[in-house]
Amino acid sequence: MAQQQSVAIKVDRAALPPFDRNAISAAEWQARVDLAATYRLVALHGWDDMVFTHISARVPGPEHHFLINPYGMMFEEITASSLVKIDLEGKPQHATPHYVNAAGFTIHSAMHIHSENANCVIHTHSDDGVAVAAQKHGLLPISQTAMVMWGDIAYHDYEGVALDLDERERLLRDMGDKHCMVLRNHGLLTVGKNCADAFLRLYYMERACTYQVKALSAGMENINMPNQGMPEHTAELVQWSFDGGAGKLSWPALLRKLDRENPGYAD
Repeated sequence: MAQQQSVAIKVDRAALPPFDRNAISAAEWQARVDLAATYRLVALHGWDDMVFTHISARVPGPEHHFLINPYGMMFEEITASSLVKIDLEGKPQHATPHYVNAAGFTIHSAMHIHSENANCVIHTHSDDGVAVAAQKHGLLPISQTAMVMWGDIAYHDYEGVALDLDERERLLRDMGDKHCMVLRNHGLLTVGKNCADAFLRLYYMERACTYQVKALSAGMENINMPNQGMPEHTAELVQWSFDGGAGKLSWPALLRKLDRENPGYAD
């Protein structure tokens, strides 16, 4: 059996340059603000898991760096300045007192390597998301919300805590050209060209899972399945909206909600 390559990030932290807000590009700062907002929105909807799980965003530019949460901070605390910039080997690019979740690096680096369109990657351990991930049949097309996502959902079997880098190859294989993934017995994952698109996909996935958990509480024999072809037809009608359409409509409203209920993410 081949030896698995595990995450072991070693770096001389004392040699790293300090984080300097004035030294980064406007594009990186915008990515930081959007990602910090995404963390707080996930917390606001109750989909966070204390300091665990993770959301990442690619930093614009040729270096293939991406931003991720400082391990140990609650999602509701994340700010644009507190995010850690790392490379595809997991090494931070500026001084920080925080470490990066090793499992988060494995999962997120796989997705960022995978596609130029995976500029934002969200992974959750929500109650209803994990409940559906534990069900053999996965997400069922029993609500309009689930049907909207139909055909864009991949599945990945559980391999333990994601600390082995060679799992990235299987994550990529299973993801294929999809934008949403059910990590069996684990949780949910979505990707998007930006934070707005990835969050919108997550919103629909999470809501669909909640509807399913509630519906199945009455027993599978009481579930009304849609007519043949309706899930595919519904998805075809609205899939375009996940690449900029609905995201552009909902994102400004979501930021206004954050400004009212949990301001400070742009600090």
